[in-house]
Amino acid sequence: MPVRPRKGRVVAAYESAYPEPLVLKAGDRVKIGEKKSEWSGWLWCTGSNGSARWLPQSYLVRENDTGRMLRDYDATELSVTVGEVLTITRQESGWLWCTNKSGLSGWVPADNVQIAR
Repeated sequence: MPVRPRKGRVVAAYESAYPEPLVLKAGDRVKIGEKKSEWSGWLWCTGSNGSARWLPQSYLVRENDTGRMLRDYDATELSVTVGEVLTITRQESGWLWCTNKSGLSGWVPADNVQIAR
């Protein structure tokens, strides 16, 4: 869900487990896997190119073991270090879409970022 851009400071480092993101467009179809997430609201899905990543359940319509994307989605995760200041523009099921001072963007676990008030 888009939010008013705000700043946050990284309080716990995060290293992306998935260096090759899955990028999908509205209307794309995915296969939904059985893998369970520690974050509710996420499904393990495989795109037509064979890449599998976590997708927000709210971004797709589920049709048994497949899904159709309701909107564009980029599964890029952003590796961050303690003390980094990030700009946050989206929140989704325990994760934040952030941009660092170098202009790189991606998902970071919300627990790793203290949002400025």
